[in-house]
Amino acid sequence: MLRLRTLALLSLGLLVPAAALPAEAGTYPDPPQVVFKDLFVAVQKQSIYTDEKAFPDATPKSAPAGILLQYHKLHPDAPEALKAFVEGHFSMPVEASSAASAPLQVPILRHIDGLWDTLTRASSTAPRYSSLLALPHAYVVPGGRFREIYYWDSYFTMLGLEQSDRHDLVEDMVRDFGYLIDTYGHIPNGTRSYYLSRSQPPFFFDMVALFSPRDPPAAYARYLPQLKREYAFWMDGESALAPGKAHRRVVAMPDGSLLNRYWDDRNTPRDESYREDVELARQSARPAQQVFRDIRAAAESGWDFGSRWFADGRTRASIDTTEIIPIDLNSLLYGLENAIRAGCHRRSDQSCAREFEKRAQARAAAINRYLWDENAGVYYDYRWTQSAPIARLSAATLYPLFVGLASAPQAESIGTATARELLKPGGIVTTPVNTGEQWDAPNGWAPIQWIAVDGLRRYQQNLLAERIACRWMVNVGDLYRQSGKLVEKYNVASVGHGGGGGEYPTQDGFGWTNGVMRKLISLYPADAAYSAIEQCH
Repeated sequence: MLRLRTLALLSLGLLVPAAALPAEAGTYPDPPQVVFKDLFVAVQKQSIYTDEKAFPDATPKSAPAGILLQYHKLHPDAPEALKAFVEGHFSMPVEASSAASAPLQVPILRHIDGLWDTLTRASSTAPRYSSLLALPHAYVVPGGRFREIYYWDSYFTMLGLEQSDRHDLVEDMVRDFGYLIDTYGHIPNGTRSYYLSRSQPPFFFDMVALFSPRDPPAAYARYLPQLKREYAFWMDGESALAPGKAHRRVVAMPDGSLLNRYWDDRNTPRDESYREDVELARQSARPAQQVFRDIRAAAESGWDFGSRWFADGRTRASIDTTEIIPIDLNSLLYGLENAIRAGCHRRSDQSCAREFEKRAQARAAAINRYLWDENAGVYYDYRWTQSAPIARLSAATLYPLFVGLASAPQAESIGTATARELLKPGGIVTTPVNTGEQWDAPNGWAPIQWIAVDGLRRYQQNLLAERIACRWMVNVGDLYRQSGKLVEKYNVASVGHGGGGGEYPTQDGFGWTNGVMRKLISLYPADAAYSAIEQCH
């Protein structure tokens, strides 16, 4: 494996000292289920805590070996005894809470600006034996049960921080993500040991661009080593792939072109959803380890969970994420390739610039060959194991607009499909399918609204972009007037209601909702004052 990785890095001109190579799975800090073995399994399987993320986030009060010795000696099998044992040996985590405001006294913009400090954390050192990963600088957490920094969430949070004149926090968070790349070879899903085996949608290049919005190549040049290293993580194994084969996150298509999939280096139940994953594997007719891998890969996508990843389009037990080439991931990697190209050009490294220009062009061609459906006029995901598109529309079709990959006619067609099938009274729905999963109808999410608005604006579809933004702001504003809160997700079919479904209750906070709302208010200040959908153009 080390030889393959070295070849991949050589092919990209990214060879770095061995100590700085991306860590292999197994060399990261062990997650709690590995550290605490049968104690971990007992706690999670007996549902000692309503939120299964609670125990993985708990801080041991002494060395794990000693706690396990006591556990085996005492055998606290009954739920009450087991909970008492846990709370005697661990400090339980608290949620990142954000108090509601009185909307009549506190306008939503002022409420958002006041939330940044509430959601800011610092962990230059992590408690000994805990799952938390230390970071050198301050950062903003999403809120609720999400009490650590998360990768793709943070880009959308940063959009709002910039509008709130909190460039200090944006710079701190980008430095933190650079530190994670330097330390672990990639940016993990979140800063917990149990997240290290996967990443999330690669928005780091867009975060970096926030440093220099009028001259992004200057910022790319500054962070070029980290951008290259993240790219090496996503492309690991590319040099040894035969057509029709895959390695980690890279898939060689039948014509030899390279596209990417979501993946996770572990094939066990997730620490934070252990019992649910074990039960899902029991329901599935497929090998348990493959089910666990596909669950984890969906978690890397950020869309956990939704019909995009289900073979039957309806049920989680049919999940087959690793068999899918997703349009959003490949669009973002096209964006990353272009960012590296621009950074290399700014550094006068023309060989590197030409290499990544070719890579971006090859990816764009492959995306249009395999993921574009001319008849439907949209981008679909692609099931590479069956050499067939997955003809189910989702809001991920808007990502090629976000990164400037689509042609003008393609963008026009996608805009038409979006207005016809995805735009609802309260914003863009993630998919038109209602499965009860949180990344399906009737839910809408702040990041998807921004991808749509920003992408459509790039192609001068300004009226549709504003209509989406206006409806979303009315929706978010309506619930704020009712509750004094901003939440993780919203029902876009019925305005003024939080979203539902998924593995946990809808969370308050909420980082990316705050960020996108703050950004949209700055773009469309008149629309932000509307209180009814009928007022939107």
